[in-house]
Amino acid sequence: MFPPRPRILEGDAAIRATDSDAALARLSAVQKGYLSDPFIAPFVSRPQLQPPRPPLINIGTYVRSEALDELVNGWLTLSEQEGVQCQIVSMGAGSDTRFWRIATGPQKDVLARYVEIDFAEITTKKAMAIRKSKELSAVLGKPEDVSLAHGGTALHSPVYNLLAADLRKPPAESLAPLLTSGPPPLLSPSLPTLLLFECVLVYMSPTASGNLLRWFTDYFAAQDAPQGGRGVLGCIVYEMFALGDQFGKVMVSNLKARNVTLPGAEPYPTFASLPNRFLQHGWEVAKALTLKDIRREYIGPSELDRISQLEMLDEIEELELVLAHYAITWGIKLPANADELKAGWREWGIRRRVDS
Repeated sequence: MFPPRPRILEGDAAIRATDSDAALARLSAVQKGYLSDPFIAPFVSRPQLQPPRPPLINIGTYVRSEALDELVNGWLTLSEQEGVQCQIVSMGAGSDTRFWRIATGPQKDVLARYVEIDFAEITTKKAMAIRKSKELSAVLGKPEDVSLAHGGTALHSPVYNLLAADLRKPPAESLAPLLTSGPPPLLSPSLPTLLLFECVLVYMSPTASGNLLRWFTDYFAAQDAPQGGRGVLGCIVYEMFALGDQFGKVMVSNLKARNVTLPGAEPYPTFASLPNRFLQHGWEVAKALTLKDIRREYIGPSELDRISQLEMLDEIEELELVLAHYAITWGIKLPANADELKAGWREWGIRRRVDS
């Protein structure tokens, strides 16, 4: 008797399934010792039974996580230097654990607001996982200050807010009612605010992703916005790019077999094109690094030696080929009063690591 053929998901379900892939990859990297994350297991079904991912995926997950953590932690540090709290908006957040890692770390008091936005099917599942886990729930605050809303698709607490929306829709319809209604608005345009997109915009049309960035740019620039728009706006995008070569075409074909397409990659055929995502909206800072370059030049020798001993990896060339097609792009839009800022926002980035 033949084994059942794997079911091919249709439409948005195929995109939503990529979150499960990311969660399992992170769980595997944690179990193998690449990363430390005590909060990922509650977001994975039967975590103790999940098989480990191949070393190539574990290393890629590690490099991605280390670089993103440095950028986010750097943003928190700059906010501290500025003498203000900051906000983080993670879109397409899925099962990400970043809020809990920040909220139990040394910079927890810098965070004024942490907002996650995703499909309603994803947020419902995440809200249930949070409510079921004592460890996750305890970080949110007192039980009386935590509540479900909108039929269980949303969750609110003093700092953390989980919201449901389709980011492909016009932001005036999808984001504005969630973030700007008040008073006061959930998202203050007067505080430093960091936007996170981890493998999100690549699944959207360039028009839809451009509309998202334009909406945030305008909201933080508008002097008639609630509290006045004077906050520094930052953004981090992690995703694949340069998919026109042979390797990229294979990646696109493999995803297409799962009913996943990558329309958002089309405007970014080269590494040099990546900063345009921010420059086209008038942002002052726009930088990018591939995961290949981050692994080679931005992770210290002793740390590279540590992870090299965790698992045997024979396919170094394949690893570098994969990492060369993933990039982290980050940018900053400074407010009109930029000359009054105290912190060095323009220098925000990933630092080269050398062992002392």
